[in-house]
Amino acid sequence: MRYGIGAALVIIALAAGCAKAPKAPEGILFKDDLAFLEARTKPVVLAGPDGQAQVAVNPDLQGRVMTSTASGPDGLSFGWINRELLTAGVNNSHINAFGGEDRFWLGPEGGQFSIFFKKGDPFDLDHWWTPPAINEGAFDIAAQDKGRIHFRKVMRLANYSGTEFDLEVNREVRLLGAAEVAALGVPVPAGVKMVAYASDNSITNIGAAAWTKDTGLLSIWILGMFNPSPETTIVIPFKPGPEAELGPTVNDAYFGKVPADRLVVREQEGVLFFSGDGKFRSKIGISPARVKPFAGSYDAAGEVLTIVHLTVPAGATDYVNSMWEIQEKPFAGDVVNSYNDGPAAPGAKPLGPFYELESSSPAAALGPGGTLRHVHTTMHFQGSDKALDAIARKVLGVGIEEIEKVFK
Repeated sequence: MRYGIGAALVIIALAAGCAKAPKAPEGILFKDDLAFLEARTKPVVLAGPDGQAQVAVNPDLQGRVMTSTASGPDGLSFGWINRELLTAGVNNSHINAFGGEDRFWLGPEGGQFSIFFKKGDPFDLDHWWTPPAINEGAFDIAAQDKGRIHFRKVMRLANYSGTEFDLEVNREVRLLGAAEVAALGVPVPAGVKMVAYASDNSITNIGAAAWTKDTGLLSIWILGMFNPSPETTIVIPFKPGPEAELGPTVNDAYFGKVPADRLVVREQEGVLFFSGDGKFRSKIGISPARVKPFAGSYDAAGEVLTIVHLTVPAGATDYVNSMWEIQEKPFAGDVVNSYNDGPAAPGAKPLGPFYELESSSPAAALGPGGTLRHVHTTMHFQGSDKALDAIARKVLGVGIEEIEKVFK
């Protein structure tokens, strides 16, 4: 069986009978999402010099970036927030799927080195448990100013094979300006509204034993949940080339093969398109041999271009495998993933709906005191088609008009 966050989240339906909050309307404003969060949690708002770029971060929800805006309090809110779960206020030991644009997780999810299953348990939903250290409680604030916040968390984990890991997590969320975004290779044309932030994440082996492939390794896993729409298209560039040399272009077997009207792969151009409408449960992944350091999406209805940049260390090939089975290749996992939500069964309620852009670090083979770092940067742009087109062509290799019409 192949699963990921989308499959595991079906467990949140257990809380469906709890008190419900009104569903957020399409095009909800940042100030409304912030007011909702402030009534139930303790968000910290990072703001740029002019107050237009704002990011809501929750130390009490494992240091998640819950949402952001490029246009101040009255601007659009970009993150998906699970209002029902936050209103219910009930801890779910399987998973607290609070939502958020950037949350810190660790892999692998499945396999003999899984940290989501206890030794000897079957790989099924009943026995799937998010490690409490990344599912419950707060991350400690180590430092903070107007444009950044630094979290620290010490945790102990055990994998399916019985290996224990003692680690310290350091996570800094910081706002980025146009110059820092340009340094990543992303142009910022005049007149474009932008909010950009980096989550700079590291794990350090604070135990006495080295982490080795024989007994299992961890990886940093960053997941971003965003509001879907019928006009949202996910765009992922990849390295083109023969399958005999680079392997499959895309892994689309997580929940069964993705239909052709929802996944378009253009081999020669090195770009794929994946529907982000929140109406059909599906997931794709890009391997280390194919990955480029960018993924993105375009919401034609809201005229919002979202770009994610990730660290891809040169020569890295070992990425943890999260398939829910004993694996022949436990370090043949994906680097970039995207999930589109939808009903798990005909007539069932979707989990959000939402769509996800995810990235993973290489597997962390660390000696005592060793550290692995992974930076995941999220950028939202609003502006004219011409301005957004310049960004999309440079970063994703395809223009706005082509993105808009690919599924029409």
